[in-house]
Amino acid sequence: MTNKHGPTRSDLIFRLCFSLAGLVMVCAALLYRGLPTGPGGWEAIGIAVLFFGGTCGWTLWKLLKGDHS
Repeated sequence: MTNKHGPTRSDLIFRLCFSLAGLVMVCAALLYRGLPTGPGGWEAIGIAVLFFGGTCGWTLWKLLKGDHS
């Protein structure tokens, strides 16, 4: 069943590319700067990974299900 008011397929592909790019940038920052030493660094990394990873997972789910307009 297609979602009449939801995002289009191209919107979902853009979100997927954006979230994958964000995850790559987080990994690149970790490789360049090393692991954080304080709790603030871990918090920032955790929030970024949750945001980009969650967006990636949700978008893949929507694309595979075919739930787009």
